[in-house]
Amino acid sequence: MEKAQEFETETCSDRSGYTYKKVKNDKNGVRIYTLENGLKIYLAKNNDAPRIQTYIPVRTGSNNDPSDNTGLAHYLEHMMFKGTSKLGTADWEKEKPLLDQISQLFEEHKTETDPEKKKLLYKKIDEVSQEASKYAIANEYDKAISSLGATGTNAHTWLDETVYKNNIPSNELEKWLQIEKERFSELTLRLFHTELESVYEEFNRAQDNDARLVNYEVMDALFPKHPNGQQTTLGKGEHLKNPSMVAIHEYFDRFYVPNNYAMILVGDLDFEKTIRLIDEYFGKLPFKKLPEKTNISEEPMTKIVERIVKSPTAPRLQMAWRSASYGTPEEKLANLVANILCNSGESGLIDLNINQKQKALRAVAYNSPFKTYGNFSLVIVPKNEQSLEEAKELLLEQIDLVKKGEFPDWLIPAIVTDFKIQRMKDFETANGLATALYNNYISGQSWEEELNEINEYEKITKEDVVTFANDFFKDNYVLVRKEKGINDKLVRVENPGITPVKINREDQSQFLRQILAAKTTDIQPVFIDYSKEIETDKVLKKHVSFVRNQYNDLAQVYFIFPFGSDHDKEIGLATQVLQYLGTAKLSAEELRQEFFKLGITNDFRTGPDQLTISLAGLEENMAQGIELLKDWMSCAKPDQKIYLQYVDTVLESREVAKKDKQQIMNALSNYAKFGKDSRMTDVVSEERLKSIMSEEMTQKIQDLLKMEYQIFFYGKDFEGFKNVVKPFIQKEILKTPERKIYPEPETSGNVFFTNYDMVQTEMAKTAKAANVDLKNFGKINVFNEYFGRGLSSIVFQEIRESKSLAYSAYVSYAANPELNHPDYVTTYIGTQANKLPEAVNAMDDLMADFPQIPAQFENAKNAVLKQIASSRVTRTNIFFNQLNLKKLGVDDDIRKDMYSEIQKLTLADLTYFYDQRIKPLTYNTAIIGKRENLDQNAMKQMGKVHEMTLEDIFGY
Repeated sequence: MEKAQEFETETCSDRSGYTYKKVKNDKNGVRIYTLENGLKIYLAKNNDAPRIQTYIPVRTGSNNDPSDNTGLAHYLEHMMFKGTSKLGTADWEKEKPLLDQISQLFEEHKTETDPEKKKLLYKKIDEVSQEASKYAIANEYDKAISSLGATGTNAHTWLDETVYKNNIPSNELEKWLQIEKERFSELTLRLFHTELESVYEEFNRAQDNDARLVNYEVMDALFPKHPNGQQTTLGKGEHLKNPSMVAIHEYFDRFYVPNNYAMILVGDLDFEKTIRLIDEYFGKLPFKKLPEKTNISEEPMTKIVERIVKSPTAPRLQMAWRSASYGTPEEKLANLVANILCNSGESGLIDLNINQKQKALRAVAYNSPFKTYGNFSLVIVPKNEQSLEEAKELLLEQIDLVKKGEFPDWLIPAIVTDFKIQRMKDFETANGLATALYNNYISGQSWEEELNEINEYEKITKEDVVTFANDFFKDNYVLVRKEKGINDKLVRVENPGITPVKINREDQSQFLRQILAAKTTDIQPVFIDYSKEIETDKVLKKHVSFVRNQYNDLAQVYFIFPFGSDHDKEIGLATQVLQYLGTAKLSAEELRQEFFKLGITNDFRTGPDQLTISLAGLEENMAQGIELLKDWMSCAKPDQKIYLQYVDTVLESREVAKKDKQQIMNALSNYAKFGKDSRMTDVVSEERLKSIMSEEMTQKIQDLLKMEYQIFFYGKDFEGFKNVVKPFIQKEILKTPERKIYPEPETSGNVFFTNYDMVQTEMAKTAKAANVDLKNFGKINVFNEYFGRGLSSIVFQEIRESKSLAYSAYVSYAANPELNHPDYVTTYIGTQANKLPEAVNAMDDLMADFPQIPAQFENAKNAVLKQIASSRVTRTNIFFNQLNLKKLGVDDDIRKDMYSEIQKLTLADLTYFYDQRIKPLTYNTAIIGKRENLDQNAMKQMGKVHEMTLEDIFGY
């Protein structure tokens, strides 16, 4: 692979007279403009589709929260979706005095110390909020942005950043700028106390997130003074209970200024037109001097700081060192060391010496740089017979190897090559490049520095790494033991009690009406002709498909077998055992290293009806990668000792899954959907696992080469590839095994409950619908947009915005991917246990009679049409989309029929679809939560309750 080029910034002028900076040799063609008010604009072209990926990153986050108002930046992010004095109001003149009154009441509430008086003040806040809500139009920002055909609408807050996200059709650029200019011009805190309920819910959900709990302890110990560790993004419970609207306004005025945020646009755009429009809408926003910030320095760590966290999940251990901030030489060295320990090719010291040798269930290393300092962490999940102390020693042994330089000389160059490959993958997509640009802005580095980063890595020697490791890794780390037990540090933020506000769905502000009325030149949909886009041929009787890579020098090869776990439930086991086996020539560890040297990764994926073996990486080395894969599969050496070690790992991983809330909920939902005889519960038994001989597994792998499969190649040189792949292909002499058919029983009103020690409760209702029908795909898309999913859906508005009954709630209609199989409808609520009965009733009321809101329907319908019109099928999706469509009995682009169906769709049509396909359905219910927190009578009203054991739902 060629060496990275040198990059240097130059200043240019465009045809409109705007000055911008670009970097010589930047293949991405990024232009960086700076307006007179300090606003930075990053523009780059990507012609994959007539869409633009947009990010607005603000250089502020939880580290700038006032110490007595932690969580403020995150709450402000939520409120940025509530509109302004023009957007989201039916009568601003009447609404504003009420919002001012609510703000004053919150200030009194914050300073009041008498609990009873605080309750009275909150009751008054609730009363005035009811009055103010009469003038609020919920979700108008979301309606405005979805009317453009936007997707991916969201935001996130972290230590030093708050980032706002949208992907828009390119013809809607000016409307998007109008909307974003409006919301970044002022802050209006409407529906404040109902959104506060959602933040409470998010805070309580975090209490059930094991990774968050451990990370809080790690960061608190690493940074005893700095906000990195002392101010979590969600904030402290006592601060959430006592919010200040005044403080949020002050924060917005200080940090949401054009010289403190940027606009990132990557996609189908015209540079000159785009910069003129941005200047027109954002150029007049005033520059404001940013508040001076006191730098907080930490004393060097000189000892080991130990913490303990307890929760119901499996034990694990995390070790963390305080590292350097991004852009520094020390940060690059720390990142390189992290990859020497653990990398994408799984050829690091931890990968090979712990994971590959199955000395623990899993272990990883990573380095996370921040604006100030960073976090270098090692994490390990021990095996049952291991203590956390033994697991720690395993990690320290790998650190010691780095300090001694006991790693191969080729590893650093291979890691740098991997960095180049990952960068190529990232930069070829609009979202990947846009993400890199916003991260570059937040970090405060120049784009030149970002592009030259690979060059800096190439200069690092093994001696540099060893010197750094010996200086960096001392007894100056944080050690957090995550033990299995009862979490005695839970901080539950109780719901103070609010009266649900009445959602105004009918009215539209003048601002929204103008957005909807403004005409844009429609983007015409482009439907793909798969026969023209996919080139096919036969190589030694194997069907081979080809799609040309027009972007870079990477290639992907897929060997696709028309059978999976439904045909042989042990085939996935065989492919996983293979990962631990070598050949007569190479050990399993050496095989991983050889693939990594080539810049090639391999992947084995087993689905119910399809097994896929793939290689991805540098096209120039793909021939060697295929040869390596063939030798591995045909010559893998069976090893009973290694196999039985893997069986132990499988059995222990199963026990870990039975302690994990998310995996329990997935298993419980699957049980509610399919009952006891399902793919998920049909596992290879422990007895069978222990009786299998390793030779059986290697034979299955060898047999694959003698069975039916097709090949897909994504790259540049198809003719060359056909010659390269010939030696891989063997004569087809074995038949495809028969497929097992699993039952798809009717859902009949049963409730399946599993007890789990958690703060919140999760509930999913699932109903079996009629068999998939391609004629309904358009209706399904509009139904989900209008009613069930997304920020502007009716379910979100009613359950979260109006009643604050859940942080997460949705209804989803999922079409089956295979003909002659049923669709499924799912409703989901994640909330506090005491809110569940009310939330269920609210959802049932919504589902009883399909809501009739013509304006919202038209908005949803047009949004889906714009999404289809501006989407394009590219890259490997060209092949895999067609492969999936064949399971539905079609070869052509189904979106063409969907588009035509949606164009003619009326609200009456959608209501009829709902009444016929959804309303009559009977649901089974899955509930996970802490038994004593749940209302048992309310559960019984949902149906016959069955308390399920973990063995019932997992099948082992």
